[in-house]
Amino acid sequence: MFAELIRQKSFGISIFIFSVLLLVPAFLPRFYIYFLAVIFVTALLAMSLNLCVGHGMLFQFHHGVFYGVGAYTAGLLLAKTSLPWWIAFMAGPLAAALAGLLIGMFCIRLNRLYFGMLQISLGSLIWAIAFRWYGLTGGDDGIHGIPIPDFIASTNSSYFFVLIVTGICLFLMFLILKSPFGSTLQAIRDNPERCAAVGIHVRRHQLVTIVIATFFGGVAGVLFIIVEGSIFPDLLFWTLSLEIFIMCLLGGWFTFAGPVLGAAIIVSLRTFVGTYTEYWTLILGVILILLIFFAFPSRTLRSLRFKNEAFETAAPTIPARGYSANVSVHYFLIEGAFPFYNLTLTP
Repeated sequence: MFAELIRQKSFGISIFIFSVLLLVPAFLPRFYIYFLAVIFVTALLAMSLNLCVGHGMLFQFHHGVFYGVGAYTAGLLLAKTSLPWWIAFMAGPLAAALAGLLIGMFCIRLNRLYFGMLQISLGSLIWAIAFRWYGLTGGDDGIHGIPIPDFIASTNSSYFFVLIVTGICLFLMFLILKSPFGSTLQAIRDNPERCAAVGIHVRRHQLVTIVIATFFGGVAGVLFIIVEGSIFPDLLFWTLSLEIFIMCLLGGWFTFAGPVLGAAIIVSLRTFVGTYTEYWTLILGVILILLIFFAFPSRTLRSLRFKNEAFETAAPTIPARGYSANVSVHYFLIEGAFPFYNLTLTP
């Protein structure tokens, strides 16, 4: 797998971009270094959501709550205990993954829309606890002045730390998607009934995906503390989850790096447009409406065409309701060979 990865053109481009980003602090003012660090954190969060939404077709409508759980866990350990910083940094993602496991065990039994609705309800309960528990979480004020380790306390050092951790996480997510597990997950996304029929445990794969995605969301929460030095209940609120969802939709659900572009666009709009107007949420709503009407339908239809280039056997044209369906049978190895059907609808 590693040899194949190194030979890919995209790998060389990624290394070049990463090298350029390492040199950025030498040329940009302090504000833009901070701004790029925020984009990296948000991009990691959007990529973690895309594991569920784009590659697993799980309607994770309240993914931001796991981001907040990771941030609050690490922040509370740093601010209220004398534990080493590395324990706090590890506890954040693990707590987010545990929350993802517990919530996922309830939600995974439901269909897509009901899955998302139940997750919003359970996630809102966690937000309410953080919002009202003044003795522990600081309530609606949050916790400010969280002690950050000296070696990442400055703007430049925090930038490098966030960049390196984000790069490692994106690389790990790429390996996961290229593994047999990732191939199986995308097969479940396209046709869960057929996968279940050939013996794949669909719910188990989906639950593992949720745990992995929430773990990386917790990592993003820890990186948020490093950049901002504070935590507040808005990290757990559903509006942040909506922003992340739009990032994935804007960049492309069924692409790997698309959410990174979506995160850069949304963070840029939020930062610079928010300077001139208080109606940022209205602009976000307009963006969502435009994406639903013009981007979502076409991308959803394109996702129904499977691009597996293995054995292909042409089948006769089958007329149905004014359309003809050119059916091609594809066989590829995912826990054994089984058929996928490529339907191309033409008027």
